[in-house]
Amino acid sequence: MNTDLHRLDRVTEQIIGCAFQVANGLGSGFLEKVYENALVIELLRAGLRIEQQKSIPVLYRKQVVGDYIADLLVENSVLVELKATKLLDEIHMAQCLNYLRAANLRLCLLINFGRPKIEVKRIINGF
Repeated sequence: MNTDLHRLDRVTEQIIGCAFQVANGLGSGFLEKVYENALVIELLRAGLRIEQQKSIPVLYRKQVVGDYIADLLVENSVLVELKATKLLDEIHMAQCLNYLRAANLRLCLLINFGRPKIEVKRIINGF
């Protein structure tokens, strides 16, 4: 378990570093998709495995009742949800928790590029 936590920490550090590179390169004011595409470039350059616009089914009583699209899934273990908004809201954190539960994952990084300095929140699913 400790090894898993160390691996998650290492991956999240790399993701955050790449996000800062994107923010420094582009600044604020673009749409989310622009930041997503730029972050994909940086993550791939860092040697990370990513899935962009990953479809994840939502189950209710063991039946699929819908799905959601994760902005990024990194190393098959960290969800990345991107925003380009003035302020992060509680609904954004709730969205990440729901995504984590549906994907049965532990960690989501909520990254907001909509301000002059990017905001990064670590959302953890307690299972």
